[in-house]
Amino acid sequence: MAAFSSSYISNLVKIRHENHHALRLRLPLLPLPSTRRRRTTVSETHYSTVSIRAAAGNLASNWDTWKPDQGSKAPSLSDILWPSAGAFAAMAVLGKMDQMLARKGVSMTIAPLGAVCAVLFATPATPGARKYNMFMAQMGCAAIGVLAFSFFGPGWLARSTALSVSLAFMIYARAVHPPAASLPLLFIDGAKFHHLKFWYVLFPGAAGCLLLCLIQEVVCYLKENVKF
Repeated sequence: MAAFSSSYISNLVKIRHENHHALRLRLPLLPLPSTRRRRTTVSETHYSTVSIRAAAGNLASNWDTWKPDQGSKAPSLSDILWPSAGAFAAMAVLGKMDQMLARKGVSMTIAPLGAVCAVLFATPATPGARKYNMFMAQMGCAAIGVLAFSFFGPGWLARSTALSVSLAFMIYARAVHPPAASLPLLFIDGAKFHHLKFWYVLFPGAAGCLLLCLIQEVVCYLKENVKF
């Protein structure tokens, strides 16, 4: 009887062990909650690290705009002298023209032409120095200034409207020339130009730019061929 009982018990234990083994084979293994929690933490840490690095990169890029261009070489003495000499010659010639045109009330030495000198002589390869951009923007913005003054008279409304329309015109015409944006404001605020009306489109803007283009050719030739 004892032998039968022990045999029965051993067979029962063996059957339970085999059933438990078969059950483990059928069921997929699931990750433990602690492992899943650990993986999520690592992923979040990686995302935070990437975000911090991206923010640091953007900050460094923005800071670089406050420093001189590191890729460009230092300008030589001739690169500095010839544009400066060209600006002096341009203002001297325009000043002489002022004396000749004083009786007609036309002034050629206006602030926008000083900005044009900087664009043409110092940065001749930039889009703002293109001849099409310069003449299209100068003449178009001057006409917009005359129209704004005619509709609104002197004041903030005329200045605001003229400047916004001038920017829209330059972008639409693909003729962005920054100095031209000051021509409408100069006409609206300058009483000595009001009598010119639409002649302001040609004098002093377009005529002054034509003279500066001729001087630019001389400056660029000297910069390329006379170096020191």
